[in-house]
Amino acid sequence: MITLTDHQVASDLATAAGELLLELRTTGLAGSALKDAGDREAHEFLMAELARLRPEDGVLSEEGKADPARLSMSRVWIVDPLDGTREYSEPPRADWAVHVALCVDGVATIGAVALPAMGRTLSTGFDLPVLAPYDGKPRLAVSRTRPAKQAEALAARLDGELVPMGSAGAKAMAVVTGDIEIYAHSGGQYEWDSAAPVAVAAAAGLHVSRIDGSPLVYNREDPYLPDLLVCRPEYAAIAIEVCTS
Repeated sequence: MITLTDHQVASDLATAAGELLLELRTTGLAGSALKDAGDREAHEFLMAELARLRPEDGVLSEEGKADPARLSMSRVWIVDPLDGTREYSEPPRADWAVHVALCVDGVATIGAVALPAMGRTLSTGFDLPVLAPYDGKPRLAVSRTRPAKQAEALAARLDGELVPMGSAGAKAMAVVTGDIEIYAHSGGQYEWDSAAPVAVAAAAGLHVSRIDGSPLVYNREDPYLPDLLVCRPEYAAIAIEVCTS
């Protein structure tokens, strides 16, 4: 009997949910109807597969009702079936994602972020991009509509460039791939927004923390986790300093 590793489960499920979402984009649905269908169908798929493959583990999904039983579990899958619904509903935009993470004792240990419209899944347990030296102006990923004040202050301090992007997963993975140097967010998020991106970014050797430098802790009773810092290690100290001043 072949048993899938947790890394493989995360990668396979994120990729398959992404393929489902791409197919749904071709059905003629648009706007809020496409957003709603994407959220629902990706959620239902992930819940069914996790129940089949990891029935003893807890699950927390953006689109599901939180089960308090997960709070007493060591292993909890935290998923965002469709991160960036706005971008998803605006074909051919590609800056949206699917997040599948396994948190062990509150730590985002294993994760996969699928970028379906880019044809790519970045996952722990598999080869991730190696950070190449970079000596240009630092680029900071920010929201398309509401850039975080801390990110704006950090860009000013570093003489950096703000790069508007869609979903949290797309922003964090842009740091992993070397297209961006810093993602500093302070505008409000939940555990499902960051768990998988944090697991992947940490596996790639990046700095991950809250914007004050404290650890990111998952599977709490209140899943609100409002801020996040993902960056190349050489920018961590100055990012924390500026974001907390």
